[in-house]
Amino acid sequence: MDVEFKLDPAQTEPKITVTAADLTDEIKDLLLRLEHGRPTAITATRGDRAVLLAPEHILRFFADGKTVSVQTAEGIFSVRHRLYELEELLDRHKFARISHSEIVNLSHVTALDLSLSGTIRMTLTGDVTCFVSRRCLKKIKQALDL
Repeated sequence: MDVEFKLDPAQTEPKITVTAADLTDEIKDLLLRLEHGRPTAITATRGDRAVLLAPEHILRFFADGKTVSVQTAEGIFSVRHRLYELEELLDRHKFARISHSEIVNLSHVTALDLSLSGTIRMTLTGDVTCFVSRRCLKKIKQALDL
């Protein structure tokens, strides 16, 4: 990717122009980040207490009935976002959807069991186990260079 910076004292507000031959997923992600930014923290609740969780401390998000929960080393919390909203908010190079009901932080993957037919068993930090659905296998193998 070629990056260019111009200093213009007459420019009162920063202006960013992206020029590309095609609108790829990488370009879409870049535009989304430029427009909205990535969250520096996710607000979660447990009981009557709200906490701010840094994305790097999050192990996974998962649907639990009608609610979405987030798991960290400190425990499980509730979030108000839906999984599809979180998928759009989070850095797709660090977080990946592994099933209809789960998103994991790829930096917390400690082991993969590839011996199962048609799925992968993922172990996250703290011996948290989750399974990759058949639908997401190809995407996860690409993300993890398998």
